Amino acid sequence: MVKIAWHEQYVHPLPEGHRFPMLKYELIPQQLLHQGWISSEQLFAPDLLNEELVLRSHDPKYWEHLKMLSLPPKDQRRIGLPLSRQLVERELRIAQGTVEGALHALEDGIAFNVAGGTHHAGSDWGEGFCLLNDQAIAANYLLDKGLVGRVLIIDLDVHQGNGTAEIFADDRRVFTFSMHGDKNFPFRKERSDLDIPLADGVGDAEFLKKLAEVLPGLMHHKPDFVFYLSGVDILDSDRLGKLCLSKAGCRERDRLVFQFCRDHGLPVQVSMGGGYSPQIKDIVDAHCMTFKTGIDIFD
Repeated sequence: MVKIAWHEQYVHPLPEGHRFPMLKYELIPQQLLHQGWISSEQLFAPDLLNEELVLRSHDPKYWEHLKMLSLPPKDQRRIGLPLSRQLVERELRIAQGTVEGALHALEDGIAFNVAGGTHHAGSDWGEGFCLLNDQAIAANYLLDKGLVGRVLIIDLDVHQGNGTAEIFADDRRVFTFSMHGDKNFPFRKERSDLDIPLADGVGDAEFLKKLAEVLPGLMHHKPDFVFYLSGVDILDSDRLGKLCLSKAGCRERDRLVFQFCRDHGLPVQVSMGGGYSPQIKDIVDAHCMTFKTGIDIFD
């Protein structure tokens, strides 16, 4: 049975101007249940991540500042959210959901986190609404426990996975692949093992052609496990994305990734990443189709 991490704390109350993006975390599981694509038994509520796992991927001084709510104002501005105890706990739950999801994926082939994809968090910084890097934390957990030997991270959010790239820059066990908008945030990129920058306005045909060409070659890394960041900010309706994929194109992107994983016997943990279309329905529909596509292929 495919497992999905979700906790009521994912729907974190924020000041005016930040609340809209959080609505999707409440609506995604509701829609999945309403459509009959999942059952309530598939949802699990993660606890708080153990501090030891935070410190495997993040600098102790940075974590101490988060824990004590003492980040300097300029570092809080870089995150883009007001720092609070509740926000830190939310990130700990999201990261724990990805860790547990990775364990479920080892058993079931695939698992999801309704949130996550906090790929802008580097070893000693938070950025772009990301405090702790959930997939980096989970990758290090699997490697440290000897559950896998080599990891592939496929990041198809419209923004480069700069934090993930930085955390694993010197770790040959982890191959980081990011296909993203070249002229989009973050404006100072890190170097992934493979970066494919896209021009503004790229649509379905070019995006899917590039992805289909790249995926087979990723097996040269000989991964045992895949983390997939499936942001829907690649949609043509997205306010921040600058790419022009349709919902059908976004679904085909997911199908290509999931079929690649299935064909090569690779377990995959999926975190949702970004989505900033003006209509919440467009965001939720695209995210929910990611769940359905993955479940259909691995069922």
